Amino acid sequence: MSERRLLLVDGTQLFYRSFFAIRGLTTHTGEPSNAVYGFIRGIHQLIETRSPSHLVVAWDGGSPAERLALLPEYKAQRPPMPDALKHQYEPIREFLERARIPLVRVDHEEADDLLASLARWAAPDAGQVLVVTCDKDLYQMVNTKVGMIGWGKDDKLIGRDEVFEKTGVYPWQIVDWLSLTGDTVDNIPGVEGMGPKTASKLLAKFGSLDLLWERLSEVEPIRIREHLAAARERVNRNRRLVTLREDLACSPGWDAMEVKPEVPSSMRPFYARMDFHSLIKGMDQGDLFQ
Repeated sequence: MSERRLLLVDGTQLFYRSFFAIRGLTTHTGEPSNAVYGFIRGIHQLIETRSPSHLVVAWDGGSPAERLALLPEYKAQRPPMPDALKHQYEPIREFLERARIPLVRVDHEEADDLLASLARWAAPDAGQVLVVTCDKDLYQMVNTKVGMIGWGKDDKLIGRDEVFEKTGVYPWQIVDWLSLTGDTVDNIPGVEGMGPKTASKLLAKFGSLDLLWERLSEVEPIRIREHLAAARERVNRNRRLVTLREDLACSPGWDAMEVKPEVPSSMRPFYARMDFHSLIKGMDQGDLFQ
């Protein structure tokens, strides 16, 4: 069995989390640096606590035309990226380049689809693939090789049983579950009156959406049956919206993803320019994670 442990990091999510978690941090020139600092510390923490042999960061490239064609309102409720955050992308790109951590981004492809494609590509040749995100859409990728973890250093691995504990369905039922409930985060409406628990009970009884439609007359109470019948076209559309792509050719290759130590001569000028003195101190002390 391969000893490779690959971390697939949702870089866009870490970018936003860092921006809102750390306030008021700027360089000596007044440029905001909070997201950059939080992002770097997040990457360091992942390497320290998860001990990956390989790591890659996936970045959101925008909504695919196919999803927007299915639902023009897809993610339309989300506010635009704040300017103070937008300007911090380039320093993060530079950090990753200097740290020799590959960044994967494809125009008009979402980070979730990149993560799913990378997981599918890597699983046969890896001992373990860990997707680092809080996005429940990725539950559909969980299997014996692929797990999920959150951003906390003590967060437990999310495997098949943990997905069931959190949702009431198994990973292979997540697409159908989300199709019924919808997803407010992505502005996808579900079946009227259909909460997560009701959707879980239906899938526990019928197994899948296909079998649910075949046996719709058995659904009780009648109110839920009627709501399902009225929303059948919407649910089938949702299924296409929430199914992640696994066929994007976006892997940088195993050699590029291998975790490498930071090179002080490359990192020090960048950390100094960003006024990240604690990172310089940690590096000089031989502690990458200071």
